[in-house]
Amino acid sequence: MDTIDHCSATQLIDGDGVFNVTGLDNFINTSNLASCGLSYAVVAIMGPQSSGKSTLMNHLFRTSFREMDAFRGRSQTTKGIWIAKCTGIEPCTIAMDLEGTDGRERGEDDTAFEKQSALFALAVSDIVLINMWCHDIGREQAANKPLLKTVFQVMMRLFSPRKTTLLFVIRDKTKTPLENLEPILREDIQKIWDAVPKPQALVHTPLSEFFNVEVTALSSYEDKEYKFKEEVAQLRQRFFHSIAPGGLAGDRRGVVPASAFSISAQHIWKVIRENKDLDLPAHKVMVATVRCEEIAYEKLSELRSDKGWLELEEAVELGPVQGFGEKCSSIIDTYLSLYDEETIFFDEAVRNAKRKQLESNALDLVYPTYTTMLGHLRSKAFDDFKTKLDQSLNNGEGFASSVRMWSQSIMLEFDKGFDDAGVRQANWGSSKVRDKLRRDIESHALSVCSAKLSEITTNFEKHLAKALAEPVESLFEAGGKDTWLSIRKLLKRETETAIADFAACVAGFELEEETVEKMQQSLRDYARTLVESKAREEAAKVLIRMKDRFSTVFNHDSDSLPRVWTGNEDIRAITRDARSASLKLLSDMAAIRLDEKPDRVERILQLSLIDKTSAATSSQYTDREVSVDPLASSTWEEVSPGDILISPVQCKSLWRQFQGETEYTITQAIAAQEAYKRNNNWLPPAWTIMAMAIFGFNEFMMLLKNPLLILGIFVAYLIGKAIWIQLDIAGEFRHGTLPGILSVSSKVFPAVMNLLKRLAEEAQGNPTPEGREPHRSDSQIFRNEVQKPDSVSSSISNSALSSVGSSEGDNEYSTTNSSQRRRTNVPEAELS
Repeated sequence: MDTIDHCSATQLIDGDGVFNVTGLDNFINTSNLASCGLSYAVVAIMGPQSSGKSTLMNHLFRTSFREMDAFRGRSQTTKGIWIAKCTGIEPCTIAMDLEGTDGRERGEDDTAFEKQSALFALAVSDIVLINMWCHDIGREQAANKPLLKTVFQVMMRLFSPRKTTLLFVIRDKTKTPLENLEPILREDIQKIWDAVPKPQALVHTPLSEFFNVEVTALSSYEDKEYKFKEEVAQLRQRFFHSIAPGGLAGDRRGVVPASAFSISAQHIWKVIRENKDLDLPAHKVMVATVRCEEIAYEKLSELRSDKGWLELEEAVELGPVQGFGEKCSSIIDTYLSLYDEETIFFDEAVRNAKRKQLESNALDLVYPTYTTMLGHLRSKAFDDFKTKLDQSLNNGEGFASSVRMWSQSIMLEFDKGFDDAGVRQANWGSSKVRDKLRRDIESHALSVCSAKLSEITTNFEKHLAKALAEPVESLFEAGGKDTWLSIRKLLKRETETAIADFAACVAGFELEEETVEKMQQSLRDYARTLVESKAREEAAKVLIRMKDRFSTVFNHDSDSLPRVWTGNEDIRAITRDARSASLKLLSDMAAIRLDEKPDRVERILQLSLIDKTSAATSSQYTDREVSVDPLASSTWEEVSPGDILISPVQCKSLWRQFQGETEYTITQAIAAQEAYKRNNNWLPPAWTIMAMAIFGFNEFMMLLKNPLLILGIFVAYLIGKAIWIQLDIAGEFRHGTLPGILSVSSKVFPAVMNLLKRLAEEAQGNPTPEGREPHRSDSQIFRNEVQKPDSVSSSISNSALSSVGSSEGDNEYSTTNSSQRRRTNVPEAELS
């Protein structure tokens, strides 16, 4: 291989038929052939060995093909096929010098390589020069006839051959004018064409369908060198713009772009060497396919490393990019345009197919970034929706209208962003991302709706709890006449108010009527459950409530003032009233009465626990009382099991416990009454006074006759009255005789001494300062310290207690309660 400069010759195929791929690629790069597109021509020359082919090419195209040295003899100079770039000719023209035919060096193998090289030249070249001797024209066995037969025969192996120009160059012309030689030459060519065997489809095809035949003649280079060069210069002019219309190769067909010349030449020679028929149209498609794929791969690689694309990809990773679609489309368009520029001369179908593939690969490259961009748009739209919705709700706007308004607004904004991010070359729809955004919005709206409704419901439940819990507890504690009626009215009033307010609060959610009704019913159920729960809670404390109620009624009068047991009170009636009030509490707590169903719980408890004697005489209960105890049951008549708080059996047990624990209070009241009576009944009986008046008449008359004695008695009375008031003897004896005697005896002497001291000071004119009573203070302190529980209660006979108990028809007292009475603290009645 020889590669000296841009016009130096390069061996394309050596004498053994080996294709020089590296040499051809270097030649193409050196000659810048790849950038020529279709603006190039290939000129080949064939002819007998040593006929001056290389010399003609070097003078005609200013190439550097190796020429034969005439002084060394006539021998084969060109082996194989050589190429070189023609100098100074436009468009770019490639000269191809073929090995001469009929050479003695190849011997019998001459025809095989001759046919292969001729076929290669016809498949590759636009113009083929047939170099022949002038003296061979018209001769039957001339050397040019085997060459023409070879050309025409191999042409039949081309499917849809190119329109090739055959330029016959007659060398060493004689005096015979060219006008006379040309008809003879054309006649010989036509005979050879007619004689060549053809496929059935081409039997009647004229020569002009395949070849443009041109004839020129040149003088002898050895004898008329100057004339030869002049004629060659004229011939050279015909190769300028040879591919233009009207040029030597103006009607050529099936031209391969210059960038694919190497691939095309390699493939053609491979097919020829394998002795196969050469399908030029299929070959053209193959070359276009290979080359278009290479160009598409190059452009895709350039797109991957494009700085603008990398920056855009990096920016999208950080967040949404304004104008992403236009920027991305512009980048793709740039490389598609470059692809179009480089593949414009290839087969259109192949070019378009590979362009679509390049476009598809480019879109596959940008699609992940595009999906990331849509993800940013969706996330931003979703975040905006949440923010806008929260702001609307905080401003008091309706939930449903806010969701509807901002859903539409956000979806429109997303659609604008999607259009901005759209890539022109793609037909990517937004349905999936849009549907996901809509689902996210609907899911968030549903979540917020549930949270808001739950919050509203919770607030109303808290309001109901606050409005019902304490009032219900207060009603149970008060134990009024119509406790459950009041509770029902309270429950209905608060529930309906809450329901109305709740309906107004949830109106903005535009819920279905059925859903609103369910939520309202849930509030009603909650309120009812709250009352029932409070009732069960209070039922667990009923005994304490009963005792408190009993203590309140028993120890306070109708004006709620503490009772003072003076002996005029009817303890039996008071006890009955107090027990009735406690029984009313028990009957209220026995069952839940929210459904306004009548029951006889209170009546049964009244008859069984208080009016037991009268119940026995009642015609309605006589037979039943004889056979069965109304309280010997675990259920109440006309009361559903779920509404029972305290069963009849439990009521009976609670009442027994209640009586035992309130017995001491009654005992203390009775004791206080008797003590009061004793303390305030200090006068002797009337008969004693009458006897004293009868038997003391003489003494009385003596007093009347002795005024000084009366005066002494009066003074003694005054002193005694002063001591009485100062010692508060009536108060001291209020707790009993013995405690009073003990208390008074300890105070008499200090009081007398204090009185005498004051009298003495007044007599001397130095009265004790007002308010200074040290002895009285000491005595008062002493009196407070020595106060003890009334011991009289221990002396009350069991008969008195039994009389109160039996009067109430109660047979439940036991000896254990008596011992319990002794250990119980002083009741409120005593302290009052």
